[in-house]
Amino acid sequence: MLSGGLLTLAAAATVVAADTYNVPAKANPLGEPFDGFVSYSLEFSSFPDFAGNKSHPNTFSGNLLANLARLSTTPYIRVGGNTQDYALFDASQAAALIGTVDPSRSPDYPTTITIGPAYFESYATWPGLGVRFSHGFNMGLGGNRSAGWQTLLDTVPLACRALKGKTYTWEYGNEPDLFSTSAQGPVRPPTWNESTYVEQWLNATRHIRESVRKNCHGTASPRFMAPSNAGVSNHLKATKMWPAGLNQDNDIELFSTHNYISGATSPGVTLQGTLMNHTKTMLSVDAHTKEYDAIFPGARAAGGKGSDKTPPLIFGETNSLYNQGKPGLSNSFGAALWGVDFNLYSASVGFKRVHMHQGTNYRYQAWQPVTTDLDVVGTKAPYYGSVAVAAMVRPVKKNTPVSISAIPLGSDSAEAAYAAHFHPAGRKNRDESRLARVMVINLHGYNTTVGGAGLEPVLNPPARMSRTYTFAVGGAGVKDGARVGVQRLLANGSDAITGITFDGWSYNWDLDHGKPVRLHNVTVGETVKVKGGQVSVDVPDSSAVMLSFGNC
Repeated sequence: MLSGGLLTLAAAATVVAADTYNVPAKANPLGEPFDGFVSYSLEFSSFPDFAGNKSHPNTFSGNLLANLARLSTTPYIRVGGNTQDYALFDASQAAALIGTVDPSRSPDYPTTITIGPAYFESYATWPGLGVRFSHGFNMGLGGNRSAGWQTLLDTVPLACRALKGKTYTWEYGNEPDLFSTSAQGPVRPPTWNESTYVEQWLNATRHIRESVRKNCHGTASPRFMAPSNAGVSNHLKATKMWPAGLNQDNDIELFSTHNYISGATSPGVTLQGTLMNHTKTMLSVDAHTKEYDAIFPGARAAGGKGSDKTPPLIFGETNSLYNQGKPGLSNSFGAALWGVDFNLYSASVGFKRVHMHQGTNYRYQAWQPVTTDLDVVGTKAPYYGSVAVAAMVRPVKKNTPVSISAIPLGSDSAEAAYAAHFHPAGRKNRDESRLARVMVINLHGYNTTVGGAGLEPVLNPPARMSRTYTFAVGGAGVKDGARVGVQRLLANGSDAITGITFDGWSYNWDLDHGKPVRLHNVTVGETVKVKGGQVSVDVPDSSAVMLSFGNC
């Protein structure tokens, strides 16, 4: 039986009263995300699985994307990742993609790949959703093998034709800062540096621009996201790429960086200590804003909207644990809660879009798109984190976006809270703002399975603790007596891998192929009342609650 709402609260061992926390009175100028803030990065070799083709479109993926579009705005899809830099083109190949897995290089994705013209059919499978894409071109083999360069020349026309009217940007190369040190095999010499990277980048992006001009008449001149680095402390650094002239053509429209909190096999990785840890999340995200500020001083403080020379900041690829995640951690409800915290904190410090990465059979994926010999088709726990974030960042109405602020909760790393404000006059009056929503995330672990692995249930699990959070909202313009809607993100525990709901909705494949299904054994329709300028809500350990004010 699923636990939820008042049912969960009634089973709590102890209700702990917390302090009263002040909600910011005004909108955070850094925290206004772009449309499609909740977005995805799909592994290049997995894209045909996630999207299907013209004759067999993947309607399950389409249903899950449509859910997010209805809740907020349509996700943007980045097609790329490590395998974009292994893919070579074969014009005579009938199959969309043929890949060979070498377990010594990676057991999770092919490292020898050829794609045929049919690969580009996958961009046409979700026509009614208005999805916009980026396509990742092969830089890894494009700079040191003739076949790699020829692949670029051959595929640019195919990509621009397939993506006409559907492109949000282009990408040349994935994680070039690892090209000379990659565990899957270096594709550049130890002398690889920022100047050489910039030289190769400019040469190729100019060829891409010229090819689009010749082959796709009426298509806007390509613009790019870059540098798509794996991190801030690797062999090549963005702080040296920009001074070396990376954007001298003024064609980079998004500053894309990648992030993983830790690695699947890194020592000491745990659900509570690594993912359900707000302090660790903040430190990880803040390293990227520090890098961005060093390159573009003042850009975030000015709202981060960007220009030719100051592209706005996004996570072009991110997820919980690199090396495709760890079972029992990355596929758990705790990882979904981490995803809510990670996304909302990123929004609060100026990230304009977050692309959660996934691939076929990956442990951290939001859904498994097809059945394989390793996994069955289905909705995974992290998808519910995406749903909760989409609900929190959705515009109040058309052309009225929200701005996300962090609400400090003291020194406890196992909890976090955020506010969403909006400008009632839209963008016409940026001085006045009102509170739309508050999200509180209780990251204290609560496990109901042996070893917390989400598999064998504990016969008599301990009672679940609940904590009361009180927020002072009078200063944010909320009046006494106002009824506040309560929507809960719930599962049986942080180690749960199934039985997850948001506001009583399930998006399981088994129920209706990912379309929303309201479950009747989960309490919904809760409200709380504002009294003395404050609102209180009980939040069980390992769950999250969104409070909605007015009709927001």
